[in-house]
Amino acid sequence: MPRHSVYSIQAPCAVVMVRPHHFTVNTETAADNHFQTSQDMREDLSSVAYGEITEAADTLGRHGVEVHLFEDTGRQTPDSVFPNNWFSTHAGGHVAIYPMKAASRRRERRSDVIEMLKALYRVQEVIDYSGLEPDGLFLEGTGAMVLDHIDRVAYAVRSDRTDRIALERFSTHFNYEPMVFDARDETGVSVYHTNVLMCIATDFAMIGLEMMTDPARRHEIVTRLERSGRSIVALTNEQISRFAGNALELQGKDGRILALSTTALASLDQDQLAVIEESVKPVALNIPTIEKASGSVRCTLAGIHLVRRP
Repeated sequence: MPRHSVYSIQAPCAVVMVRPHHFTVNTETAADNHFQTSQDMREDLSSVAYGEITEAADTLGRHGVEVHLFEDTGRQTPDSVFPNNWFSTHAGGHVAIYPMKAASRRRERRSDVIEMLKALYRVQEVIDYSGLEPDGLFLEGTGAMVLDHIDRVAYAVRSDRTDRIALERFSTHFNYEPMVFDARDETGVSVYHTNVLMCIATDFAMIGLEMMTDPARRHEIVTRLERSGRSIVALTNEQISRFAGNALELQGKDGRILALSTTALASLDQDQLAVIEESVKPVALNIPTIEKASGSVRCTLAGIHLVRRP
């Protein structure tokens, strides 16, 4: 039996996506996010972004991934297409709601998403960490953390969006071991979110090793992932800038897939693809307009690690 056809707790079979009606780049988050485009965004690209999310959802649906597609008609939530930052779901019926650094991003939290999860999936508890915001303690979901659901490790780049106290609370509640590290781009700017440079799948991990500033910590993380049976796909800084690290493994109808952008897929070389294709089928989603806002495919997907109700 091919490895990609075997079910894995790392790869959810359903996701939440949010389709924007008023898309723009969030100027409030630009200070520590150097992936945001400097392009003039006065042009209204809402219809283009709307179409990109629509087509991405349709493509995932054709591959057998269940997509719960929500609409955002407001004008005060420019990053609403990235729902993975404000909530996550976990085996055993657990949901986490996260404290966000930018005030505009706090408005993305929506009760209808949580109520949908409770109605369609077995949800035992919802732990809401948003009360940490007044104390300046932030943990921006699976952007701030890249979770190894198999080995129970929460990998996290140290940043203003990943507070140590909030991370420790999450790790205690959800039974993860936190592994924090420092990462900078080639200009010396700190990386703001972990999922910019890291994707953990069942049989491999894609990592921007060049960005990890501490060689000892880099070796420790690589060793930990290899010990779990994973192959390491080392990504260059150039590939990271083209969103190659911002991917997500999902369970489709014919086996596991790797959802990533067309920009990211085009940046990978044949040796890297060979490792990836041993266990998953790459599925490219074309979202160049969404990527202007600094996030790519993984950011647009909030994976559902819950059991469906009968």
